[in-house]
Amino acid sequence: MPLIELGDSIPPNTAHAVSVSLPTWKSNIGYEEGEQWVLSTMITGYPRFFIHKSIQAFGNDIVAEHGLPGQQAMLFPTRKTANRCLEFIRNKAPLSVQADLGILHLILDPAKKAPDALQSVMPSISAVLFTPEVFPFAKQYWQHSGDGVSSRRAEFCHDLFKESILVPEGKVSSPKPPQQKLGRGPKRYRRQASVDEHPNGPTNGHHHYPVTRDVTAEEETADNIESSRFLEERYGRNLDLSLVPNAKSAIRRRIAGVLIADGELDSTTALPTMDSNARGISNFKEDDIYLVPCGMNAIFTTHQTLLKAREPRKSINFGFPYVDTLKILQKFGPGAIFYGRGSSADLDDLEERLKNGERFLGLFCEFPGNPLLTCPDLVRIRRLADTYDFAVVVDETVGTFVNVNVLPFADVVVSSLTKIFSGDCNVMGGSMILNPNSKYYASMKRVMTEEFEDTYWAEDVIFMERNSRDFQSRIDRVNANAEAICDVLNVHPLVTNVYYPKYNETRSNYEVCKLPGAGYGGLLSCTLKTTAHAMAFYDAIETAKGPSLGTNFTLTSPYVLLAHYQELDWARSCGVDPDLLRISVGLEDNLVSIVTKALKAAEAVSI
Repeated sequence: MPLIELGDSIPPNTAHAVSVSLPTWKSNIGYEEGEQWVLSTMITGYPRFFIHKSIQAFGNDIVAEHGLPGQQAMLFPTRKTANRCLEFIRNKAPLSVQADLGILHLILDPAKKAPDALQSVMPSISAVLFTPEVFPFAKQYWQHSGDGVSSRRAEFCHDLFKESILVPEGKVSSPKPPQQKLGRGPKRYRRQASVDEHPNGPTNGHHHYPVTRDVTAEEETADNIESSRFLEERYGRNLDLSLVPNAKSAIRRRIAGVLIADGELDSTTALPTMDSNARGISNFKEDDIYLVPCGMNAIFTTHQTLLKAREPRKSINFGFPYVDTLKILQKFGPGAIFYGRGSSADLDDLEERLKNGERFLGLFCEFPGNPLLTCPDLVRIRRLADTYDFAVVVDETVGTFVNVNVLPFADVVVSSLTKIFSGDCNVMGGSMILNPNSKYYASMKRVMTEEFEDTYWAEDVIFMERNSRDFQSRIDRVNANAEAICDVLNVHPLVTNVYYPKYNETRSNYEVCKLPGAGYGGLLSCTLKTTAHAMAFYDAIETAKGPSLGTNFTLTSPYVLLAHYQELDWARSCGVDPDLLRISVGLEDNLVSIVTKALKAAEAVSI
């Protein structure tokens, strides 16, 4: 991939890109330090950390029209998600800054007679309004929960808002609006009276525009027809909504492993029968798979569901965590205990706690973990869970559905579809699977039936389905490429450690879940002898460089620096080197030469 300039989207020229270019070691530090020479160049960023500019623009317009001077807005897809953010702010922010805190709900104006197709996707927006002092708390909720609106939803709803089609709840348009702005919509929204009809006529040669007049019943009927046609043509068809139900079903069946063909999909495509023994689990049904807006939202939803399905207790974060998983367990419930290494010694300690009477809500782990690619002992964890009554939640994002099957050992399996399932780095998504044979299945299913909101935006669904059609064949290729890179790194004298499931001491744990003929995944990490060597390697490697993983192109990151900059000593205490380099392996044919060239740059460093 050609060099991508600092701050440009990854992939380049992609409006809804999921990553951003940080091409040098120094630029990663500048980003973490909040330096303007980095931040001012960023046209996008990872969506839960960087609020997309289309979302910012929509929020600014909402505040300008309906907010108070100086307020800001955080946008959510539904009233329930906005209320959760509001509750979080009220619990975490000082009372002194909560004076102007509120929510504005925007819905389709019922007087505009929107077509059924548009109504079916629920293009609503709920804006949490607050003063700038509250922003850090609202941003925490946005980042941890994954509840915020997607950039595609924001763009679509912003257009509706500008046409006065999306309006504050309870506000219905009148056939006699006080003063209308010129608009791009049908005549009804921009009719002006002739100047001759103004009761006072022209004054001093100047016409008074705009002015309104009464609308006759015949005109009102004609305008309703015109309005409905306008909405259908401009918005109802743009989404290609007939594809959405089949697209969701196709995604679920790919996750279940029963749909591997990569052909075109339309609203009438017959999908393969959902095998009740898919994933090695009896009684498995499609509606046990839930689609959510992003992977972190799958973890957040699972945790919230367990808290309601069971007696609320502390959870266990087992293994070095993705940054927000631990935050969710700590901030949105009774708390968590943390085992940063996820080792057999940690399991010994946990078992001792359990024998002494401690009880937990659930154990959350990754398989393999990120960034050390170690694998927890799911056999032993399952045995402890059955004995001492806690749920097991496994994040298989890195392992992928094609390489491993962890569902037999888990009560819930979560995954970020944003990553290699999509591959194109241009859409977010997540999934959660309930194991139908779990002892908690009935209670979790009840909570999900009562509480779950499908907020996965229709356009994102369509992109995700299209991107994931060749998921399985791509996994086979990145498996092979990752092993080839490991072969180069393992023999180089400057490389001190290579982290990959095939070579880690926990390989036997991986093999228990590895599917026949599968590989070891497309993510690996390494450390070099010194920081200077790591910097030279990173600056020289000719791949895309930025946050995220699981892209069809290789993506390199000084992961610990980027994810744990404020807690590097803590990361080191968990056995994670702050200078670690993480390589998400893509589909390129020349990766061995690219890595070899970067290693030569490291060799040139004089120590």
